Amino acid sequence: MKFVDYFVICGLDFDSGLEPDKYSEDNLHVSPLERSYKGKVLAHYPENIPSHPFDASAVCMLSLPSGLKFRTQKHSVTQAPNFHSFLITREDGKRCYGFSLIFYEEVRNKDICTAMQTLQAMYITELSSGLKNRAVQNVHNQGPLSRSLPRHFKLTHNPSGAALTYYDISKDRLYVSKSIGIICQFAYVQAAKIFLENLYRCVPRRSTSPYGLSLESYVFNILYEVELPSPGKSILVHLPPSDPQLPPTSAILQNPSPPIELPHLDFPLRLMFLWLGVDIVVQLFTCLLLENQVLLRSSDCQRLMVVAEGVTSLLFPFTWPHVYVPILPASLHHFLDAPVPFVMGLYASSENIKVASEASLCYVDIDKCKVQLPEEMGTFPHLEAFTAEIWSVLDKYSVHVPNSENSRNIQEIMSRSCTLPGRPQNRRKLSIHDTLDNDRPPSPPGSARSEALQRIADIVRRTGVALDQNDTSQPSDSYIEDLRFNNSLREIFFNRFVHIFQSYENFVIFPNQDKEDWFNSRDTMQNFDKASFLSDQPEHDRLFLWRFLETQMFATLIDSKILSMWGEIDNNLLIFDNRIKLLKQRYGGENLMRSVSYEPCISAHDTQKLIDRRLTSPDFESPAPREICINKTVISRQFPILDKEILNKTPVVNKGSIPRASALKKGIMFSRPPIGPNDKKSSNNQDMSPALIAQANWTFVEKLLKDCKTKTKRMLLAKLGAEGVTLSSSNASDSFGAVEESTLVASLCDFLERVWSHGLQRKRGKSALWSHLLAYQEKYQNLNKNDNYLSSDEVSRLALNLENWNSQVSDAKLKTELPDLPSSLLFDIGNIQAMQDVKTGIGMARAWVRLALEKKQLSKHFRTLLSDQGLLRGQYKRSAFLRCEEEREQFFYHLLSLNAVDYFCFTSTYPITVIPYRIVIVPNKKGTTSSANVWVVLSGTLLETNRIAVPKATLNFECKHQNLGVLTTLRIGHDNSGLYAKWMIDFVIVRNEITGHTYKFPCGRWLGRGVDDGSTERLLVGTLVSKKEEAEEFVRSCGSLGRSTPRSRSPAMPARPELKPSQIQHMLGDCVNKIVKWHYRRSSERHTTLTALLCSENGLVSCLESVFLLGFKSARLFMGKHYLWDYFVRVKEHFELELIEEVSGNRTASLERNHQETVAVWRCYCHLIDEMTQTSKTLGKDGKFQLFICLSVREHLLHRMLVPMAACKVTLEMYEESSFLRNRGLLTFLRQILLPLDELDVVLEKSVSHGISSPSPHN
Repeated sequence: MKFVDYFVICGLDFDSGLEPDKYSEDNLHVSPLERSYKGKVLAHYPENIPSHPFDASAVCMLSLPSGLKFRTQKHSVTQAPNFHSFLITREDGKRCYGFSLIFYEEVRNKDICTAMQTLQAMYITELSSGLKNRAVQNVHNQGPLSRSLPRHFKLTHNPSGAALTYYDISKDRLYVSKSIGIICQFAYVQAAKIFLENLYRCVPRRSTSPYGLSLESYVFNILYEVELPSPGKSILVHLPPSDPQLPPTSAILQNPSPPIELPHLDFPLRLMFLWLGVDIVVQLFTCLLLENQVLLRSSDCQRLMVVAEGVTSLLFPFTWPHVYVPILPASLHHFLDAPVPFVMGLYASSENIKVASEASLCYVDIDKCKVQLPEEMGTFPHLEAFTAEIWSVLDKYSVHVPNSENSRNIQEIMSRSCTLPGRPQNRRKLSIHDTLDNDRPPSPPGSARSEALQRIADIVRRTGVALDQNDTSQPSDSYIEDLRFNNSLREIFFNRFVHIFQSYENFVIFPNQDKEDWFNSRDTMQNFDKASFLSDQPEHDRLFLWRFLETQMFATLIDSKILSMWGEIDNNLLIFDNRIKLLKQRYGGENLMRSVSYEPCISAHDTQKLIDRRLTSPDFESPAPREICINKTVISRQFPILDKEILNKTPVVNKGSIPRASALKKGIMFSRPPIGPNDKKSSNNQDMSPALIAQANWTFVEKLLKDCKTKTKRMLLAKLGAEGVTLSSSNASDSFGAVEESTLVASLCDFLERVWSHGLQRKRGKSALWSHLLAYQEKYQNLNKNDNYLSSDEVSRLALNLENWNSQVSDAKLKTELPDLPSSLLFDIGNIQAMQDVKTGIGMARAWVRLALEKKQLSKHFRTLLSDQGLLRGQYKRSAFLRCEEEREQFFYHLLSLNAVDYFCFTSTYPITVIPYRIVIVPNKKGTTSSANVWVVLSGTLLETNRIAVPKATLNFECKHQNLGVLTTLRIGHDNSGLYAKWMIDFVIVRNEITGHTYKFPCGRWLGRGVDDGSTERLLVGTLVSKKEEAEEFVRSCGSLGRSTPRSRSPAMPARPELKPSQIQHMLGDCVNKIVKWHYRRSSERHTTLTALLCSENGLVSCLESVFLLGFKSARLFMGKHYLWDYFVRVKEHFELELIEEVSGNRTASLERNHQETVAVWRCYCHLIDEMTQTSKTLGKDGKFQLFICLSVREHLLHRMLVPMAACKVTLEMYEESSFLRNRGLLTFLRQILLPLDELDVVLEKSVSHGISSPSPHN
């Protein structure tokens, strides 16, 4: 393959004259020297390549992105050329790279100069007539017309000095921009830049040196005689010299080897980090992964290309599949209104820019080092450690990024929010217009050349390389250093993907059809088992990974994996799979044990050696340029149009590249595992005795048993808490108290797959465990038809199992006994098969393990599964671990130890699985129901149901709902309709019909008006019944006796024993202590919920009820008793009177801090009472007391309201002197013990808060 396809010259066509480029910028109201004019491809060589057609309009547009510009000798831009690269995407999706060198040449055409002078005169006339001012005013008021959406781009210029914008034909020399460029299939930026810059210097402006070659000779050589190296090789090429009298300059093109190395990247990532910094690069990378719209802005085309190519290269092995325009010329600005993901680079000055939509846009201003992020952003896994590893590479290569002194202090903030912290102008609340109005930071001192020399000097001082080396075959040190830096950075990003998706192949759903049928139906098919894959990931990473799994770039990789079945191998996938294979080999073979900690990249050193070898010792050398022009080159001050006949003619003899340093070809050998000639014979163990087989496998069997012991121990210690780890083991490797439960369970699943894969005779699927379970099911399913699988219609039949119920359906609905739930192995296998969100065998095996672990039947199920010796002998060799009886018994014993703790690994892992819930309402009297319309609302750690209507005359029913998680509360109520609406409920039982978890919700109160506290709605707090059999026996005994159980408080019991103040103090202190401990524990170490700590039988509400009942004068003559809520309402009335007097000015205003806090307490107290009165009309007085206490904790009002309440006259009337509110010592204790709750940020469940919001600060 040739290095260069086309050589292009773009500029002013003197035959066409001056043609304004109306789409480039606002050309109507600026001076002629500030306007843009339409350029043209003046020449290109060769004429056409059939496989890569030449697109003249795209090449000219991107070679001169600002159009043709005219300048005079007063402008500095005429002094030095400017290099930039660009990219063209063809209609077939293929990309090609272009490299352009823009320079200014003096215009000697009198017609063009006269036309410019005429335009200048017209512009001055327009200014003098006043039309200009009115037009400018209209533009500022209305803006230019939009060709797409109303909110489009508006590009204007700051007015410059009159001397620069005025052209006088008699005094000024006129210059026009021109471009020379090359079009390539691959981006070798450094070589292209050297070629174009040196070719421009070789233009014969003075007497030609006898040793100088013609321009055609260099162009001919680069077009026809320089080939790209094959994978894993490098080639030395000869480019034009920096001075015509010098010999050609050398450069090296190198091509990485696909299975081992990453694809070549010549754009320096160092510059991207210098311009943006680590934080913005990582944020930009995250936005790309989630396929947000990304807009880059810079006034430098090369900056746009470096950032766009650099950040998209970090996505490897994934590729950006959407719109990709690194340089967006002015004529294509309407593409920014596209409602699709894109990466675009806006080549514009930092004036006023308006975008049609900003909500989902990631905007990066490269020149100002600013970023604006989308409204919702995920957090990349292991962000803090990942960023720290990037910093280590930057330090190694002495790359000083902007704001580096502050960047490392914000890592913790960055892990919580992806918006750039510490810089108010970068927050999401600011619009894109605000970010562009800030002043541009000053440029670093020194020219580009001096910076390059400084970098080389730094490298020399760091590495000790001498400066006097003049070997022409060696590339510059700065270029080598950039390639090394690129390799190190890309390996870090690639390493993250390798570790995150190390087991992705297990979850790919390969089709069982031919290629054509798969292509026709792949849009409707699921190719990846996302739910099972996510179940193996840490919980805090699942949200980001779930969004990433939905992207097109991930779907493209999975499609490539499936296409590899039919021989279509993608290079990216090949490198990715090879790196995963190396990772698995490094950590113990195919069954890789998942690491719970961040693992840095260790492969960059090896790949860097390969790069250094190719750069220092190239494998091939291209032919040197030779003179091909017979006639002597004419001296010219302009870049000439080259000889078309010579450059369009293919050379007759093209020797191509010649070998160079052939001795080095054998220098690097990649080690492969030796394959012995007797391997096939050694694999045949049928003739070996069982004793020899056991001896040969003894080491491996012992290792499996040791791993089982280690894993079960780690899981137990993690569940028992950090204290258990500290006391039981001093080994640092066992300190896994803070490890996420999901990661440990996933590691156990990996281990079980290893066990079931050992000694397997014939592999039937990806999961050996699931294959064994299916074989067991196939053998026994016809013999166990009595097991009711929880799938399709059988789930509903389970609710009305007539073997456990009376013959009549009406009687069955009034039964308060729970039907028996099957606990067999076949029952659980059937439940897993009925799950709609798990598709693969690996996923089903993991779901089954999680279910059995949660049901505490893992060891029992395995014992049942392995009890069939015939099935075991048919699938496993004699040497298999599962056939070693003694080791297998120890294996059962270690797994049995996991029953000591409660796991919810199935409930918390599959949130979209539909779960049937059995609900049993146990009334005070057997068989009694309510004539009202009864409803219940279930709340869990994952979801909350809407109101579920209880069927009429029914106490036992089933409902299906998406997984609620661990159940926390149950709200039950009715509409108080009918003659027999009043209903006394003892408790409610709810059972998860898949996991078997049974929850008891005590009540012991009436529902109905005119009885108890008049409540038609109760909030019940659930507790998990530890032993299901005892709970069911308890329910049966209660139902059969037909009498009520002792009333459990929900939320209060009418009659309660009198407690001494010391007892109440002890209860309250213990309760507050539990709440504070719960708040500061990790989520994985919390064994209860905040709702239970607040509202359960021994919760905070219960303790405070005892506090307020002590010394409470509840008895009233000739009327019912007082409730605590009556006291709170009267206190609210007193506070309202105080507020009225405060506002009316009847009392002297006080500026003391204590008084101001008291007024704030009055307002918050009254607000909560008013909100509860309006929104909680169905609650009784005890229920309102419970709600008020919970809201007071949330609003940090609890300890602050005690002193104002104690000072009320109502307290004197309704409390005795021995009460907490009137005894000064008890009141002080009460305030101090409740003070720690003020430091907690409490979030209440919706079922607890009733949707009541916090009061605004203006209330």
